[in-house]
Amino acid sequence: MAEDSNGLKKRTCTRFCSKDNFFPEESFKSWGNYTKALCSTKSRLKDRFLARSNDDYELNEVRSRSQHDMKKSLSWSDLMLFGVGSIMGAGIFVLTGEAARNDAGPAVVLSYLVAGIAAILSVFCYTEFAVELPVAGGSFAYLRVELGDFVAFLAAGNILFEYIISGAGVARSFTSYFATLCAHEPNSFRIYASSLSEGYNHLDPIAVGISVIICVVACISIKGSSWLNKVFSSSHILVLVFILVAGFTKINPANFSNFAPYGIAGVMKASSMLFFAYIGFDGVATLGEETKNPKRDIPIGLIGSMVIIISTYCLMSGLLCLMQPYGQIDVDAPYTIAFKAVGMSWAQYVVAFGALQGMLTVLLGNLVGQARYFTHIGRTHMAPPFLAAINEKTGTPINATIVMTVANSLVGFFTDLDVLANLLSIATLLIFSLVSLALLVRRYYVTGETSSKDHKKLITFLILIVGSSIASAVYWKITGGTRFIGYAIIGPIWLLSTIGLQVFVKQARKPKMWGVPLMPWIPSVSIALNLFIMGSVDNTSFLRFLAWTGLLLVYYFFVGLHASYDGAKETTERETHIEAPPVI
Repeated sequence: MAEDSNGLKKRTCTRFCSKDNFFPEESFKSWGNYTKALCSTKSRLKDRFLARSNDDYELNEVRSRSQHDMKKSLSWSDLMLFGVGSIMGAGIFVLTGEAARNDAGPAVVLSYLVAGIAAILSVFCYTEFAVELPVAGGSFAYLRVELGDFVAFLAAGNILFEYIISGAGVARSFTSYFATLCAHEPNSFRIYASSLSEGYNHLDPIAVGISVIICVVACISIKGSSWLNKVFSSSHILVLVFILVAGFTKINPANFSNFAPYGIAGVMKASSMLFFAYIGFDGVATLGEETKNPKRDIPIGLIGSMVIIISTYCLMSGLLCLMQPYGQIDVDAPYTIAFKAVGMSWAQYVVAFGALQGMLTVLLGNLVGQARYFTHIGRTHMAPPFLAAINEKTGTPINATIVMTVANSLVGFFTDLDVLANLLSIATLLIFSLVSLALLVRRYYVTGETSSKDHKKLITFLILIVGSSIASAVYWKITGGTRFIGYAIIGPIWLLSTIGLQVFVKQARKPKMWGVPLMPWIPSVSIALNLFIMGSVDNTSFLRFLAWTGLLLVYYFFVGLHASYDGAKETTERETHIEAPPVI
Protein backbone atom coordinates (compact mmCIF):
# COMPACT_ATOMS: atom_id res chain seq x y z
CA MET A 1 0.00 0.00 0.00
CA ALA A 2 1.27 3.47 -0.78
CA GLU A 3 1.99 6.09 1.90
CA ASP A 4 1.11 9.76 1.83
CA SER A 5 3.37 12.64 2.69
CA ASN A 6 2.63 12.17 6.39
CA GLY A 7 3.76 8.58 6.39
CA LEU A 8 0.28 7.17 6.75
CA LYS A 9 -1.00 4.32 4.65
CA LYS A 10 -3.07 5.55 1.76
CA ARG A 11 -5.82 3.30 0.47
CA THR A 12 -5.32 3.17 -3.27
CA CYS A 13 -6.34 0.74 -5.97
CA THR A 14 -4.06 -0.54 -8.70
CA ARG A 15 -4.78 -2.81 -11.61
CA PHE A 16 -2.55 -5.59 -10.30
CA CYS A 17 -4.23 -8.36 -8.34
CA SER A 18 -1.96 -8.41 -5.29
CA LYS A 19 -3.15 -9.55 -1.87
CA ASP A 20 -3.62 -5.94 -0.78
CA ASN A 21 -5.98 -5.36 -3.67
CA PHE A 22 -8.32 -8.06 -2.36
CA PHE A 23 -8.01 -7.68 1.42
CA PRO A 24 -6.00 -4.53 2.23
CA GLU A 25 -7.58 -3.74 5.60
CA GLU A 26 -5.96 -4.32 8.99
CA SER A 27 -8.58 -6.94 9.90
CA PHE A 28 -7.37 -9.20 7.08
CA LYS A 29 -3.59 -8.89 7.60
CA SER A 30 -3.45 -12.15 9.53
CA TRP A 31 -5.70 -14.88 10.86
CA GLY A 32 -5.20 -13.47 14.33
CA ASN A 33 -6.40 -10.04 13.23
CA TYR A 34 -9.38 -11.57 11.46
CA THR A 35 -10.35 -13.59 14.54
CA LYS A 36 -10.23 -10.43 16.66
CA ALA A 37 -12.35 -8.64 14.06
CA LEU A 38 -14.99 -11.38 14.12
CA CYS A 39 -15.09 -11.24 17.91
CA SER A 40 -15.76 -7.50 17.63
CA THR A 41 -18.60 -7.90 15.11
CA LYS A 42 -21.28 -6.71 17.53
CA SER A 43 -19.49 -3.48 18.47
CA ARG A 44 -18.44 -2.83 14.86
CA LEU A 45 -21.99 -3.35 13.61
CA LYS A 46 -23.22 -0.87 16.21
CA ASP A 47 -20.63 1.61 14.96
CA ARG A 48 -21.31 1.15 11.24
CA PHE A 49 -25.01 0.25 11.03
CA LEU A 50 -26.22 3.85 10.67
CA ALA A 51 -22.83 5.44 9.92
CA ARG A 52 -23.28 7.97 7.12
CA SER A 53 -20.80 9.25 4.58
CA ASN A 54 -20.95 12.82 3.23
CA ASP A 55 -20.89 14.54 -0.15
CA ASP A 56 -17.33 15.81 0.06
CA TYR A 57 -15.99 12.41 1.13
CA GLU A 58 -17.70 10.60 -1.76
CA LEU A 59 -16.71 13.22 -4.34
CA ASN A 60 -13.07 13.48 -3.32
CA GLU A 61 -11.61 10.90 -0.91
CA VAL A 62 -13.53 7.87 -2.19
CA ARG A 63 -13.22 8.81 -5.86
CA SER A 64 -9.46 9.40 -5.54
CA ARG A 65 -8.91 5.74 -4.64
CA SER A 66 -9.25 4.85 -8.33
CA GLN A 67 -5.97 6.77 -8.89
CA HIS A 68 -7.12 8.02 -12.31
CA ASP A 69 -10.24 9.99 -13.23
CA MET A 70 -12.96 8.98 -15.63
CA LYS A 71 -13.16 11.22 -18.69
CA LYS A 72 -15.86 13.88 -18.74
CA SER A 73 -17.09 13.48 -22.31
CA LEU A 74 -20.89 13.00 -22.12
CA SER A 75 -23.52 15.61 -22.94
CA TRP A 76 -27.27 15.63 -22.29
CA SER A 77 -27.92 13.98 -25.66
CA ASP A 78 -25.54 11.14 -24.75
CA LEU A 79 -27.33 10.61 -21.45
CA MET A 80 -30.77 10.78 -23.06
CA LEU A 81 -29.93 8.14 -25.65
CA PHE A 82 -28.17 6.02 -23.01
CA GLY A 83 -31.43 6.19 -21.09
CA VAL A 84 -33.51 5.23 -24.11
CA GLY A 85 -31.05 2.48 -25.06
CA SER A 86 -30.70 1.06 -21.55
CA ILE A 87 -34.43 0.94 -20.85
CA MET A 88 -36.29 0.55 -24.12
CA GLY A 89 -34.94 -2.78 -25.30
CA ALA A 90 -36.86 -5.92 -26.13
CA GLY A 91 -39.22 -5.61 -23.16
CA ILE A 92 -41.96 -3.98 -25.21
CA PHE A 93 -41.87 -6.94 -27.62
CA VAL A 94 -41.85 -9.57 -24.86
CA LEU A 95 -43.84 -8.34 -21.85
CA THR A 96 -46.76 -6.60 -23.57
CA GLY A 97 -48.36 -9.78 -24.90
CA GLU A 98 -48.60 -11.53 -21.54
CA ALA A 99 -49.76 -8.39 -19.72
CA ALA A 100 -52.48 -7.63 -22.28
CA ARG A 101 -53.84 -11.14 -22.73
CA ASN A 102 -53.69 -12.49 -19.18
CA ASP A 103 -53.84 -9.46 -16.87
CA ALA A 104 -55.14 -6.15 -18.22
CA GLY A 105 -56.60 -6.46 -21.73
CA PRO A 106 -56.52 -3.17 -23.69
CA ALA A 107 -56.06 -1.40 -20.33
CA VAL A 108 -52.44 -2.50 -20.58
CA VAL A 109 -51.98 1.09 -21.78
CA LEU A 110 -52.96 2.24 -18.29
CA SER A 111 -50.66 -0.38 -16.76
CA TYR A 112 -47.72 1.05 -18.69
CA LEU A 113 -48.78 4.54 -17.64
CA VAL A 114 -49.02 3.64 -13.93
CA ALA A 115 -45.66 1.88 -13.99
CA GLY A 116 -44.22 4.83 -15.93
CA ILE A 117 -45.48 7.36 -13.38
CA ALA A 118 -43.87 5.33 -10.57
CA ALA A 119 -40.64 5.20 -12.59
CA ILE A 120 -40.52 8.91 -13.45
CA LEU A 121 -41.12 9.91 -9.82
CA SER A 122 -38.10 7.78 -8.93
CA VAL A 123 -36.21 9.45 -11.77
CA PHE A 124 -36.86 12.85 -10.19
CA CYS A 125 -35.35 11.63 -6.92
CA TYR A 126 -32.35 10.06 -8.66
CA THR A 127 -31.79 13.25 -10.64
CA GLU A 128 -31.39 15.48 -7.59
CA PHE A 129 -28.85 13.08 -6.12
CA ALA A 130 -27.01 12.61 -9.43
CA VAL A 131 -26.64 16.37 -9.90
CA GLU A 132 -25.21 16.96 -6.42
CA LEU A 133 -23.33 13.65 -6.17
CA PRO A 134 -22.04 12.94 -9.70
CA VAL A 135 -20.15 9.76 -8.81
CA ALA A 136 -20.03 6.30 -10.35
CA GLY A 137 -21.78 4.62 -7.43
CA GLY A 138 -25.27 5.82 -8.25
CA SER A 139 -27.80 4.70 -5.62
CA PHE A 140 -25.03 3.01 -3.60
CA ALA A 141 -23.36 6.39 -3.01
CA TYR A 142 -26.67 8.19 -2.40
CA LEU A 143 -27.76 5.67 0.23
CA ARG A 144 -24.30 5.67 1.88
CA VAL A 145 -24.58 9.41 2.40
CA GLU A 146 -28.14 9.46 3.77
CA LEU A 147 -29.03 5.99 5.13
CA GLY A 148 -25.62 4.52 5.92
CA ASP A 149 -23.24 1.78 4.81
CA PHE A 150 -25.42 -1.17 5.77
CA VAL A 151 -28.50 -0.18 3.77
CA ALA A 152 -26.34 0.97 0.84
CA PHE A 153 -24.48 -2.33 0.66
CA LEU A 154 -27.63 -4.48 0.71
CA ALA A 155 -29.24 -2.27 -1.93
CA ALA A 156 -26.21 -2.35 -4.23
CA GLY A 157 -25.77 -6.11 -3.84
CA ASN A 158 -29.37 -6.74 -4.81
CA ILE A 159 -29.37 -4.42 -7.81
CA LEU A 160 -26.10 -5.92 -9.11
CA PHE A 161 -27.71 -9.37 -8.92
CA GLU A 162 -30.65 -8.15 -10.98
CA TYR A 163 -28.27 -6.54 -13.47
CA ILE A 164 -26.50 -9.89 -13.94
CA ILE A 165 -29.77 -11.80 -14.37
CA SER A 166 -31.12 -9.15 -16.73
CA GLY A 167 -27.89 -9.01 -18.77
CA ALA A 168 -27.76 -12.79 -19.11
CA GLY A 169 -31.43 -12.91 -20.08
CA VAL A 170 -31.08 -10.24 -22.75
CA ALA A 171 -27.98 -11.96 -24.18
CA ARG A 172 -29.90 -15.23 -24.51
CA SER A 173 -32.88 -13.40 -26.01
CA PHE A 174 -30.51 -11.99 -28.61
CA THR A 175 -29.71 -15.54 -29.71
CA SER A 176 -33.42 -16.43 -29.94
CA TYR A 177 -34.33 -13.37 -31.99
CA PHE A 178 -31.26 -13.77 -34.20
CA ALA A 179 -32.33 -17.33 -34.95
CA THR A 180 -35.85 -16.11 -35.76
CA LEU A 181 -34.43 -13.47 -38.09
CA CYS A 182 -32.52 -16.27 -39.86
CA ALA A 183 -35.75 -18.32 -40.17
CA HIS A 184 -34.66 -20.88 -37.53
CA GLU A 185 -36.11 -22.11 -34.24
CA PRO A 186 -34.99 -20.13 -31.14
CA ASN A 187 -32.74 -22.97 -29.88
CA SER A 188 -31.22 -23.75 -33.29
CA PHE A 189 -27.97 -21.89 -32.57
CA ARG A 190 -27.56 -23.31 -29.06
CA ILE A 191 -25.65 -26.47 -28.14
CA TYR A 192 -27.66 -29.20 -26.41
CA ALA A 193 -25.78 -30.88 -23.54
CA SER A 194 -27.77 -33.94 -22.46
CA SER A 195 -25.57 -34.51 -19.41
CA LEU A 196 -26.65 -31.23 -17.79
CA SER A 197 -29.87 -30.55 -15.87
CA GLU A 198 -32.97 -29.31 -17.64
CA GLY A 199 -32.97 -25.53 -17.79
CA TYR A 200 -29.18 -25.44 -17.98
CA ASN A 201 -28.50 -27.76 -20.90
CA HIS A 202 -28.90 -25.44 -23.90
CA LEU A 203 -25.47 -23.84 -24.04
CA ASP A 204 -25.40 -20.43 -25.70
CA PRO A 205 -22.02 -19.43 -27.21
CA ILE A 206 -23.64 -16.54 -29.12
CA ALA A 207 -24.79 -14.98 -25.82
CA VAL A 208 -21.21 -15.17 -24.56
CA GLY A 209 -19.81 -13.83 -27.82
CA ILE A 210 -22.09 -10.79 -27.94
CA SER A 211 -21.37 -10.09 -24.25
CA VAL A 212 -17.62 -10.13 -24.93
CA ILE A 213 -18.00 -7.78 -27.90
CA ILE A 214 -20.04 -5.36 -25.76
CA CYS A 215 -17.35 -5.64 -23.05
CA VAL A 216 -14.60 -4.64 -25.49
CA VAL A 217 -16.61 -1.61 -26.63
CA ALA A 218 -17.32 -0.57 -23.02
CA CYS A 219 -13.63 -0.88 -22.09
CA ILE A 220 -12.27 1.18 -25.00
CA SER A 221 -13.92 4.49 -24.05
CA ILE A 222 -17.19 5.89 -22.74
CA LYS A 223 -17.42 8.24 -25.73
CA GLY A 224 -17.06 5.31 -28.12
CA SER A 225 -19.72 3.41 -26.18
CA SER A 226 -21.97 6.45 -26.38
CA TRP A 227 -21.44 6.76 -30.14
CA LEU A 228 -22.33 3.09 -30.69
CA ASN A 229 -25.34 3.45 -28.41
CA LYS A 230 -26.51 6.46 -30.43
CA VAL A 231 -26.30 4.48 -33.67
CA PHE A 232 -28.22 1.47 -32.33
CA SER A 233 -30.74 3.54 -30.33
CA SER A 234 -31.52 5.78 -33.31
CA SER A 235 -31.97 2.72 -35.52
CA HIS A 236 -34.21 1.11 -32.89
CA ILE A 237 -36.36 4.24 -32.65
CA LEU A 238 -36.77 4.34 -36.45
CA VAL A 239 -37.93 0.69 -36.41
CA LEU A 240 -40.48 1.47 -33.69
CA VAL A 241 -41.75 4.48 -35.65
CA PHE A 242 -42.13 2.25 -38.72
CA ILE A 243 -44.04 -0.36 -36.69
CA LEU A 244 -46.36 2.33 -35.31
CA VAL A 245 -47.05 3.87 -38.72
CA ALA A 246 -47.59 0.52 -40.44
CA GLY A 247 -49.63 -0.89 -37.58
CA PHE A 248 -52.00 2.06 -37.26
CA THR A 249 -53.13 1.47 -40.84
CA LYS A 250 -54.57 -1.87 -39.67
CA ILE A 251 -56.33 -0.95 -36.43
CA ASN A 252 -59.88 -1.81 -35.37
CA PRO A 253 -61.28 0.59 -32.70
CA ALA A 254 -63.86 -2.06 -31.74
CA ASN A 255 -61.04 -3.98 -30.02
CA PHE A 256 -61.14 -1.31 -27.29
CA SER A 257 -64.83 -1.87 -26.54
CA ASN A 258 -64.08 -4.11 -23.52
CA PHE A 259 -61.25 -1.88 -22.29
CA ALA A 260 -60.55 -3.30 -18.81
CA PRO A 261 -61.89 -6.87 -18.72
CA TYR A 262 -59.90 -7.78 -15.58
CA GLY A 263 -60.72 -4.59 -13.68
CA ILE A 264 -58.39 -2.43 -11.60
CA ALA A 265 -56.80 -5.53 -10.05
CA GLY A 266 -55.67 -6.68 -13.49
CA VAL A 267 -54.32 -3.23 -14.35
CA MET A 268 -52.23 -3.13 -11.16
CA LYS A 269 -51.02 -6.72 -11.54
CA ALA A 270 -49.86 -5.94 -15.07
CA SER A 271 -48.19 -2.71 -13.93
CA SER A 272 -46.10 -4.65 -11.38
CA MET A 273 -44.75 -6.82 -14.20
CA LEU A 274 -44.39 -3.99 -16.71
CA PHE A 275 -42.45 -1.89 -14.21
CA PHE A 276 -39.45 -4.04 -15.12
CA ALA A 277 -39.67 -2.60 -18.64
CA TYR A 278 -38.54 0.71 -17.10
CA ILE A 279 -35.48 -0.67 -15.31
CA GLY A 280 -32.19 0.81 -16.46
CA PHE A 281 -32.34 4.54 -15.69
CA ASP A 282 -30.48 3.94 -12.42
CA GLY A 283 -27.52 2.82 -14.52
CA VAL A 284 -27.58 6.15 -16.36
CA ALA A 285 -27.25 7.90 -12.99
CA THR A 286 -23.87 6.18 -12.55
CA LEU A 287 -22.51 8.22 -15.49
CA GLY A 288 -22.38 11.41 -13.42
CA GLU A 289 -18.58 11.34 -13.20
CA GLU A 290 -18.32 11.31 -16.99
CA THR A 291 -20.84 14.09 -17.64
CA LYS A 292 -19.53 17.46 -18.82
CA ASN A 293 -22.13 19.62 -17.07
CA PRO A 294 -24.06 17.57 -14.48
CA LYS A 295 -26.27 20.49 -13.42
CA ARG A 296 -27.72 20.84 -16.94
CA ASP A 297 -27.12 17.50 -18.65
CA ILE A 298 -28.33 15.01 -16.02
CA PRO A 299 -31.87 16.43 -15.56
CA ILE A 300 -32.40 16.77 -19.33
CA GLY A 301 -30.93 13.34 -20.06
CA LEU A 302 -32.70 11.34 -17.34
CA ILE A 303 -36.12 12.99 -17.38
CA GLY A 304 -36.15 13.47 -21.16
CA SER A 305 -35.40 9.80 -21.84
CA MET A 306 -38.14 8.66 -19.46
CA VAL A 307 -40.77 10.88 -21.12
CA ILE A 308 -39.83 9.42 -24.53
CA ILE A 309 -40.01 5.87 -23.18
CA ILE A 310 -43.36 6.22 -21.39
CA SER A 311 -44.92 7.74 -24.52
CA THR A 312 -43.52 5.01 -26.76
CA TYR A 313 -44.63 2.17 -24.46
CA CYS A 314 -48.20 3.51 -24.25
CA LEU A 315 -48.42 3.94 -28.03
CA MET A 316 -46.96 0.50 -28.77
CA SER A 317 -49.19 -1.33 -26.28
CA GLY A 318 -52.27 0.53 -27.53
CA LEU A 319 -51.38 -0.36 -31.12
CA LEU A 320 -51.14 -4.07 -30.27
CA CYS A 321 -54.61 -4.15 -28.70
CA LEU A 322 -56.11 -2.15 -31.58
CA MET A 323 -54.67 -4.58 -34.16
CA GLN A 324 -55.97 -7.74 -32.42
CA PRO A 325 -58.63 -8.57 -29.81
CA TYR A 326 -56.78 -9.01 -26.52
CA GLY A 327 -57.89 -12.65 -26.24
CA GLN A 328 -56.10 -13.51 -29.50
CA ILE A 329 -52.78 -11.82 -28.65
CA ASP A 330 -49.88 -14.26 -28.68
CA VAL A 331 -47.96 -14.23 -25.39
CA ASP A 332 -44.57 -15.20 -26.84
CA ALA A 333 -44.47 -13.16 -30.07
CA PRO A 334 -47.32 -10.61 -29.80
CA TYR A 335 -46.30 -8.16 -32.53
CA THR A 336 -45.16 -10.80 -35.00
CA ILE A 337 -48.48 -12.67 -34.78
CA ALA A 338 -50.48 -9.44 -34.78
CA PHE A 339 -48.92 -8.36 -38.08
CA LYS A 340 -49.47 -11.84 -39.53
CA ALA A 341 -53.14 -11.63 -38.52
CA VAL A 342 -53.60 -8.45 -40.56
CA GLY A 343 -51.78 -9.84 -43.61
CA MET A 344 -48.35 -8.29 -43.01
CA SER A 345 -46.25 -11.41 -42.34
CA TRP A 346 -43.09 -9.73 -43.60
CA ALA A 347 -43.22 -7.38 -40.60
CA GLN A 348 -41.98 -10.19 -38.31
CA TYR A 349 -38.48 -9.58 -39.66
CA VAL A 350 -38.76 -5.86 -38.94
CA VAL A 351 -39.89 -6.69 -35.39
CA ALA A 352 -37.00 -9.14 -34.91
CA PHE A 353 -34.52 -6.60 -36.27
CA GLY A 354 -35.89 -3.91 -33.95
CA ALA A 355 -35.69 -6.26 -30.98
CA LEU A 356 -32.06 -7.08 -31.81
CA GLN A 357 -31.20 -3.38 -31.97
CA GLY A 358 -32.85 -2.82 -28.61
CA MET A 359 -31.06 -5.76 -27.01
CA LEU A 360 -27.65 -4.48 -28.06
CA THR A 361 -28.29 -1.09 -26.46
CA VAL A 362 -29.65 -2.72 -23.29
CA LEU A 363 -26.59 -4.97 -23.03
CA LEU A 364 -24.28 -1.98 -23.45
CA GLY A 365 -26.13 0.24 -20.99
CA ASN A 366 -26.48 -2.66 -18.55
CA LEU A 367 -22.74 -3.38 -18.55
CA VAL A 368 -21.73 0.28 -18.31
CA GLY A 369 -23.98 0.73 -15.25
CA GLN A 370 -22.89 -2.55 -13.64
CA ALA A 371 -19.22 -1.72 -13.93
CA ARG A 372 -19.61 1.74 -12.40
CA TYR A 373 -21.65 0.44 -9.49
CA PHE A 374 -18.98 -2.16 -8.79
CA THR A 375 -16.21 0.41 -9.21
CA HIS A 376 -17.57 2.62 -6.44
CA ILE A 377 -18.23 -0.35 -4.15
CA GLY A 378 -14.59 -1.34 -4.71
CA ARG A 379 -13.50 2.19 -3.80
CA THR A 380 -15.14 1.75 -0.38
CA HIS A 381 -13.35 -1.64 -0.01
CA MET A 382 -16.69 -3.37 0.59
CA ALA A 383 -15.73 -5.28 -2.56
CA PRO A 384 -12.15 -6.13 -3.64
CA PRO A 385 -10.52 -2.74 -4.35
CA PHE A 386 -8.82 -3.85 -7.56
CA LEU A 387 -12.29 -3.41 -9.07
CA ALA A 388 -12.02 0.33 -8.43
CA ALA A 389 -9.11 0.84 -10.83
CA ILE A 390 -9.68 3.34 -13.66
CA ASN A 391 -7.47 2.82 -16.70
CA GLU A 392 -5.30 5.89 -17.23
CA LYS A 393 -5.50 5.74 -21.03
CA THR A 394 -9.17 4.89 -21.59
CA GLY A 395 -10.63 6.47 -18.46
CA THR A 396 -12.89 3.44 -18.00
CA PRO A 397 -13.19 0.84 -15.18
CA ILE A 398 -11.74 -2.06 -17.16
CA ASN A 399 -11.37 -4.48 -14.23
CA ALA A 400 -14.97 -4.09 -13.08
CA THR A 401 -16.23 -4.29 -16.67
CA ILE A 402 -14.42 -7.57 -17.31
CA VAL A 403 -15.53 -9.12 -14.00
CA MET A 404 -19.17 -8.26 -14.66
CA THR A 405 -18.91 -9.59 -18.23
CA VAL A 406 -17.58 -12.89 -16.91
CA ALA A 407 -20.49 -13.10 -14.46
CA ASN A 408 -23.06 -12.25 -17.16
CA SER A 409 -21.49 -14.73 -19.60
CA LEU A 410 -21.36 -17.63 -17.15
CA VAL A 411 -25.02 -17.22 -16.26
CA GLY A 412 -26.08 -16.58 -19.85
CA PHE A 413 -24.12 -19.53 -21.28
CA PHE A 414 -25.91 -22.15 -19.18
CA THR A 415 -29.23 -20.76 -17.93
CA ASP A 416 -32.45 -20.88 -19.97
CA LEU A 417 -34.65 -17.81 -20.36
CA ASP A 418 -37.48 -19.36 -18.31
CA VAL A 419 -35.16 -19.83 -15.34
CA LEU A 420 -33.74 -16.31 -15.67
CA ALA A 421 -37.21 -14.75 -15.90
CA ASN A 422 -38.16 -16.40 -12.61
CA LEU A 423 -35.05 -15.01 -10.90
CA LEU A 424 -36.00 -11.36 -11.37
CA SER A 425 -36.82 -10.08 -7.92
CA ILE A 426 -38.39 -7.11 -6.15
CA ALA A 427 -35.05 -5.49 -5.33
CA THR A 428 -35.37 -2.70 -7.89
CA LEU A 429 -38.71 -1.52 -6.52
CA LEU A 430 -37.30 -1.57 -2.99
CA ILE A 431 -34.18 0.37 -3.98
CA PHE A 432 -36.21 3.04 -5.78
CA SER A 433 -38.24 3.41 -2.57
CA LEU A 434 -35.05 3.69 -0.51
CA VAL A 435 -33.64 6.42 -2.78
CA SER A 436 -36.89 8.40 -2.39
CA LEU A 437 -36.71 7.92 1.39
CA ALA A 438 -33.05 9.00 1.34
CA LEU A 439 -34.02 12.20 -0.48
CA LEU A 440 -36.52 13.06 2.27
CA VAL A 441 -33.79 12.49 4.87
CA ARG A 442 -31.39 14.65 2.84
CA ARG A 443 -33.80 17.57 2.61
CA TYR A 444 -35.07 17.49 6.19
CA TYR A 445 -32.08 16.38 8.25
CA VAL A 446 -28.53 17.75 8.48
CA THR A 447 -26.28 16.55 11.27
CA GLY A 448 -25.54 19.33 13.73
CA GLU A 449 -28.12 21.69 12.25
CA THR A 450 -31.49 19.97 12.58
CA SER A 451 -32.94 20.43 16.07
CA SER A 452 -33.71 17.41 18.24
CA LYS A 453 -37.40 18.31 18.09
CA ASP A 454 -37.47 18.40 14.26
CA HIS A 455 -35.42 15.19 14.14
CA LYS A 456 -38.00 13.33 16.23
CA LYS A 457 -40.89 14.71 14.16
CA LEU A 458 -39.09 13.70 10.95
CA ILE A 459 -38.60 10.13 12.17
CA THR A 460 -42.25 9.91 13.21
CA PHE A 461 -43.59 11.17 9.88
CA LEU A 462 -41.24 8.96 7.86
CA ILE A 463 -42.30 5.89 9.85
CA LEU A 464 -45.95 6.74 9.19
CA ILE A 465 -45.36 7.36 5.45
CA VAL A 466 -43.42 4.11 4.96
CA GLY A 467 -45.68 2.14 7.31
CA SER A 468 -48.90 3.23 5.58
CA SER A 469 -47.34 2.50 2.17
CA ILE A 470 -46.38 -1.01 3.28
CA ALA A 471 -49.85 -1.49 4.79
CA SER A 472 -51.51 -0.56 1.49
CA ALA A 473 -49.35 -3.09 -0.37
CA VAL A 474 -50.08 -5.85 2.17
CA TYR A 475 -53.80 -5.08 2.14
CA TRP A 476 -53.86 -5.24 -1.65
CA LYS A 477 -52.02 -8.54 -1.63
CA ILE A 478 -54.30 -10.09 0.99
CA THR A 479 -57.56 -8.93 -0.61
CA GLY A 480 -56.43 -9.37 -4.22
CA GLY A 481 -57.74 -5.91 -5.05
CA THR A 482 -61.34 -6.91 -4.32
CA ARG A 483 -61.88 -4.75 -1.22
CA PHE A 484 -61.18 -1.08 -0.69
CA ILE A 485 -62.55 -0.27 2.78
CA GLY A 486 -59.08 -0.59 4.33
CA TYR A 487 -57.80 2.30 2.25
CA ALA A 488 -60.24 4.59 4.07
CA ILE A 489 -57.89 4.19 7.04
CA ILE A 490 -54.52 3.69 5.34
CA GLY A 491 -54.90 6.52 2.80
CA PRO A 492 -55.55 9.32 5.33
CA ILE A 493 -52.58 8.17 7.45
CA TRP A 494 -50.25 8.52 4.47
CA LEU A 495 -51.85 11.82 3.40
CA LEU A 496 -51.74 13.43 6.86
CA SER A 497 -48.17 12.20 7.43
CA THR A 498 -46.99 13.83 4.21
CA ILE A 499 -48.84 17.06 5.06
CA GLY A 500 -47.36 16.95 8.55
CA LEU A 501 -43.84 16.58 7.15
CA GLN A 502 -44.39 19.56 4.87
CA VAL A 503 -45.96 21.81 7.50
CA PHE A 504 -44.29 20.92 10.80
CA VAL A 505 -40.70 20.02 9.84
CA LYS A 506 -38.38 22.69 8.52
CA GLN A 507 -36.30 21.79 5.47
CA ALA A 508 -32.68 21.66 6.61
CA ARG A 509 -31.12 21.71 3.16
CA LYS A 510 -31.98 23.36 -0.12
CA PRO A 511 -30.66 21.83 -3.35
CA LYS A 512 -27.61 23.67 -4.62
CA MET A 513 -28.15 22.98 -8.31
CA TRP A 514 -31.32 21.13 -9.33
CA GLY A 515 -34.03 20.08 -6.92
CA VAL A 516 -37.14 17.90 -6.96
CA PRO A 517 -40.23 20.16 -6.99
CA LEU A 518 -43.27 19.77 -4.72
CA MET A 519 -41.36 18.49 -1.72
CA PRO A 520 -42.14 16.24 0.08
CA TRP A 521 -44.95 15.02 -2.19
CA ILE A 522 -42.97 13.55 -5.09
CA PRO A 523 -40.69 11.30 -2.98
CA SER A 524 -43.60 10.40 -0.68
CA VAL A 525 -45.80 9.38 -3.63
CA SER A 526 -42.83 7.52 -5.12
CA ILE A 527 -42.43 5.47 -1.94
CA ALA A 528 -46.14 4.72 -1.82
CA LEU A 529 -46.37 3.70 -5.50
CA ASN A 530 -43.23 1.55 -5.53
CA LEU A 531 -44.24 -0.32 -2.37
CA PHE A 532 -47.82 -0.65 -3.62
CA ILE A 533 -46.63 -2.22 -6.87
CA MET A 534 -44.59 -4.66 -4.77
CA GLY A 535 -47.89 -5.86 -3.34
CA SER A 536 -48.77 -7.26 -6.78
CA VAL A 537 -45.53 -9.22 -7.12
CA ASP A 538 -45.73 -13.01 -6.60
CA ASN A 539 -44.65 -14.59 -3.31
CA THR A 540 -41.73 -16.49 -4.82
CA SER A 541 -40.11 -13.17 -5.77
CA PHE A 542 -40.10 -12.20 -2.10
CA LEU A 543 -38.51 -15.55 -1.22
CA ARG A 544 -35.79 -15.06 -3.85
CA PHE A 545 -35.14 -11.57 -2.53
CA LEU A 546 -34.81 -12.87 1.03
CA ALA A 547 -32.52 -15.72 -0.06
CA TRP A 548 -30.13 -13.44 -1.96
CA THR A 549 -30.22 -10.83 0.81
CA GLY A 550 -29.30 -13.61 3.25
CA LEU A 551 -26.19 -14.40 1.20
CA LEU A 552 -25.29 -10.69 1.12
CA LEU A 553 -25.62 -10.54 4.90
CA VAL A 554 -23.19 -13.42 5.28
CA TYR A 555 -20.65 -11.57 3.13
CA TYR A 556 -21.27 -8.33 4.98
CA PHE A 557 -20.79 -9.79 8.47
CA PHE A 558 -17.66 -11.73 7.48
CA VAL A 559 -16.01 -9.23 5.09
CA GLY A 560 -17.82 -5.99 4.24
CA LEU A 561 -18.45 -4.81 7.80
CA HIS A 562 -14.80 -5.16 8.82
CA ALA A 563 -13.50 -3.53 5.63
CA SER A 564 -15.86 -0.60 6.18
CA TYR A 565 -14.95 -0.28 9.87
CA ASP A 566 -11.20 -0.35 9.20
CA GLY A 567 -11.56 2.14 6.38
CA ALA A 568 -13.46 4.62 8.56
CA LYS A 569 -10.93 4.18 11.38
CA GLU A 570 -7.99 4.71 9.05
CA THR A 571 -9.55 7.86 7.58
CA THR A 572 -10.17 9.27 11.08
CA GLU A 573 -6.56 8.56 12.07
CA ARG A 574 -5.27 10.23 8.92
CA GLU A 575 -7.37 13.34 9.50
CA THR A 576 -6.29 13.47 13.16
CA HIS A 577 -2.64 13.13 12.15
CA ILE A 578 -2.91 15.92 9.58
CA GLU A 579 -4.74 18.28 11.94
CA ALA A 580 -2.45 17.66 14.94
CA PRO A 581 -0.08 20.63 15.63
CA PRO A 582 3.60 19.93 15.11
CA VAL A 583 5.64 19.15 18.23
CA ILE A 584 8.31 21.80 18.81
